[in-house]
Amino acid sequence: MPKNDASPDRRLRSVDLARLAGISTQQIRNYEESGVLPPAARTPSGYRVFGEVHRQALLAYRALLKGYGPATATPVMRAVHDGDVPGALALVDAAHAALHEERIALRAAGEALEVLAGEEPGPLPRTGGLRIGEVAALLGVRTSALRVWEAAGLLAPSRERGTGYRVFAPSDVRDARLVHTLRRSHYLFDQIRPVLEGLRREGGSEALRAAIDARGKRLTARTRAMLEGAGALHGYLGGRPDRFTAAATTTGSTAGGPGPSPT
Repeated sequence: MPKNDASPDRRLRSVDLARLAGISTQQIRNYEESGVLPPAARTPSGYRVFGEVHRQALLAYRALLKGYGPATATPVMRAVHDGDVPGALALVDAAHAALHEERIALRAAGEALEVLAGEEPGPLPRTGGLRIGEVAALLGVRTSALRVWEAAGLLAPSRERGTGYRVFAPSDVRDARLVHTLRRSHYLFDQIRPVLEGLRREGGSEALRAAIDARGKRLTARTRAMLEGAGALHGYLGGRPDRFTAAATTTGSTAGGPGPSPT
């Protein structure tokens, strides 16, 4: 009687796994050698023999790739197969934390756009740019604050030839206004910097708004893909934190799969 496709005793070849994922057999071998898949047993002639646990590992990894990318998905699977499940989950946590920081920066950009829309600056008191003291008075901040923002790379006023005095053009005043507003909302310098870079790169608030909307959609799609990948990882772990231990991955495959390669 043929074995069920999900039988833990089912024997699979490299080509079977490759067809399942739509990749080459060489990639399957690379996955096993890199620890993405558990160690495979070998036939007397040296051919790899895979099992159900390898099929599950492959599907979990391919799901993780979609949301987390290879830089996270690969070490996650390697940590699992090294018996370090907490370490693998810590990598997942770090990826979600990084995505959260991206959302914070995106929200900062949105708030900056509201500032631009609601506080359109009038003409400068005089042509030719403003000195640092004039900008400080205009914003209601100390000159030392403007110098700190400049040192942090948030502002880049030009220098007057001969005197070396800072000269703030209208765009510099706009940037200073945004920094001041976002700082009052407790945003960090590292969260403000992408906002200013995006504004300068896009050349205007409407172009930046379109870029922000597109970025928001990409983040949402990535979040959904990460949730799918995390669910696949949870399924692979089988709800049993002791499924993958150092002993299990060095003395034989789990879930009834084949043992490790002798070479």
